[in-house]
Amino acid sequence: MAAASSLHVAAPAATPRVGSTGHKSASGARTVRAVRSGVAAWSGRRLVACAAVATKADAPASDAASKSSGHEVLLYEALREGLMEEMESDPTVCVFGEDVGHYGGSYKVTKGLADKYGDLRVLDTPIAENSFTGMGVGAGMKGLRPIVEGMNMGFLLLAYNQISNNCGMLHYTSGGQFKIPLVIRGPGGVGRQLGAEHSQRLESYFQSIPGLQMVACSTPYNAKGLMKAAIRSDNPVVLFEHVLLYNLKEKIPDEEYVCCLEEAEMVRPGEHVTILTYSRMRYHVMQAAKTLVNKGYDPEVIDIRSLKPFDLHTIGNSIKKTHRVLIVEECMRTGGIGASLRSAIIDNFWDYLDAPIMCLSSQDVPTPYAAPLEDATVVQPAQIVAAVEQICQ
Repeated sequence: MAAASSLHVAAPAATPRVGSTGHKSASGARTVRAVRSGVAAWSGRRLVACAAVATKADAPASDAASKSSGHEVLLYEALREGLMEEMESDPTVCVFGEDVGHYGGSYKVTKGLADKYGDLRVLDTPIAENSFTGMGVGAGMKGLRPIVEGMNMGFLLLAYNQISNNCGMLHYTSGGQFKIPLVIRGPGGVGRQLGAEHSQRLESYFQSIPGLQMVACSTPYNAKGLMKAAIRSDNPVVLFEHVLLYNLKEKIPDEEYVCCLEEAEMVRPGEHVTILTYSRMRYHVMQAAKTLVNKGYDPEVIDIRSLKPFDLHTIGNSIKKTHRVLIVEECMRTGGIGASLRSAIIDNFWDYLDAPIMCLSSQDVPTPYAAPLEDATVVQPAQIVAAVEQICQ
């Protein structure tokens, strides 16, 4: 996997666990009482509009970091920083999940939080995704700001009823009486020989749920910024983290910053073709971009980040300039994010297109365990180069 110029992959920090000890029995009422005891002295949640959250139009990480001394972190550490800052400033923020406590989570995102904030704000749960996700929904209804960690995104299919019928709809079905300020996060995507059940991409499963926002982080900078924004949002937010990006390293600012949940990131300005991508595929695209530049092409690369809703302002401005679009995703071809994005572009920017929209997606097959077959199911840089050459003919 190729990384952008300011990022590189460090040695793995943790090995994912397949199981969970589940040594704590989750008690929603007990958690709510304990955490809410500190809420009375806390005068109101700060509600920040999208425009106010973005730092200088959400400048790229390299630009923001260069203006301060900054510090280097891995992506999973950046997620932890964002989580700790919000827990420090708001006593209603709490974490539920399997092994999130003293073990520190399967990828160490919550390491040290239980020691600092206690077992009731960082609550180890049994292996029961439907139960603790439902508990998160209920905690949000009662005034808390819970973060539910799925040990693997594929496991959250067991909580699909709670996410769709409860999390996404309760604000509407209660006539606005309840808000669900819930963050659902965890590792997903095609790893390295993790097998079909541990290589799930659930973006396409969740995109049709009314009331749910979805974002995907791809760098330490936007991982921290999106985590903080998701926690502060009054909407339920699903934060997708790719299992192969946790050990990316980048310098991020020492000062507090928050990214906008509804805003895409301009990764590379260009003139000839707009390449829309997100998560791990950002790095496959940037690897292909080097080859394309050597061949005389000038691709514009946008990390869409917000999977629902799409940032059609940024996307549209790019299409009006290049008039050609390539979508690159790791999601499945049938009913994936790319299919929805292509539909939105056709509906809104048809008159600006000079060529058919192309979409490169993963194969509609279970992800194989064998490494060569696994690679064959996922878009590779050479395919991106060939697609751009075809579009620009």
